[in-house]
Amino acid sequence: MVTSTMTSACMTSITITSLGFPRYRSRCHSPVQNKIHFPRRFFSKLNIDAEDEVQTRVWNWRDYSIRYQHSGNNGPALLLVHGFGANSDHWRNNISVLAQSHRVYAIDLIGYGYSDKPNPRQIGDHSFYNFETWASQLNDFCLDVIKDEAFFLCNSIGGVVGLQAAVVAPNICRGIILLNISLRMLHIKKQPWYGKPFIRSFQRLLRDTALGKFFYKTVATKESVRNILCQCYHDTSKVTDELVQIILSPGLEPGAAEVFLEFICYSGGPLPEELLPRVKCPVLIAWGDKDPWEPIEIGRNYENFDSVEDFIVLPNVGHCPQDEAPHLVNPLVESFVARHAQSSPSTSIVN
Repeated sequence: MVTSTMTSACMTSITITSLGFPRYRSRCHSPVQNKIHFPRRFFSKLNIDAEDEVQTRVWNWRDYSIRYQHSGNNGPALLLVHGFGANSDHWRNNISVLAQSHRVYAIDLIGYGYSDKPNPRQIGDHSFYNFETWASQLNDFCLDVIKDEAFFLCNSIGGVVGLQAAVVAPNICRGIILLNISLRMLHIKKQPWYGKPFIRSFQRLLRDTALGKFFYKTVATKESVRNILCQCYHDTSKVTDELVQIILSPGLEPGAAEVFLEFICYSGGPLPEELLPRVKCPVLIAWGDKDPWEPIEIGRNYENFDSVEDFIVLPNVGHCPQDEAPHLVNPLVESFVARHAQSSPSTSIVN
């Protein structure tokens, strides 16, 4: 989620499994990481809930601990991908509903939520937090955990992650639903030539001096998080104390500041308009029309790509439709998946 206005890899080799699914092997060795220890109340709330039966689990990926949530034992697989500054708890209003007819997985991207937050300075890779890394994480998760192809449901920056994953490994993703995908308006390609040197200088200032840590401290407070959420949620009554805590708590973990600063200084990588023409699976775009960060007038241009089968306007909804208007989003997801699950049966992955 929080926010494209604040945003701006490990090298991999590819081998092919017997079923044709690419597997990504990292060339990074002995990474330094910050291990995340879930608080006791975290498990009591999310892992032991007989009513919605959402399970919280940990997956070991490249020697990092990755937290994810799972519910549902039947139907097509769904992989839910959060946006910048958020985590899998942001799908709290979707997982149990969709799990009635799907196998639902919601993942914390590395660096976010309760997944590990390796310091890119310590591992000597300033380009670690990028869409290639996260795309590899999604595809490996499908191979190692879901053991099946999956539909991707993505919000904001998570949409770019999902598209990148689908481009790199087209046999894994069966379809993508994009909720207010980030337009990446701060991308270096979208800046005037005379502004680019100033942008790079400002990014270095944030990343390499104490100014960055000071800036993060002003953002990582209850008041600031609430104010940010009230900007991107059209219905501000949905910005509850619980939501503020969901976003803020992982941001107070060791390593969170370094991840935040690294990504807001990342103004390269792919753009949605570069990835959409390369996607082989069907794409549904849904857009909250009151999003102040990703204007729907610009987003509408994406419906012209051949891979996009429909562009749905969500009236009076902001940047995070899955949480603000789940009553609109969940039926869209169920309809899209049902339509394409019938036309393209999945192939399970067997190790």
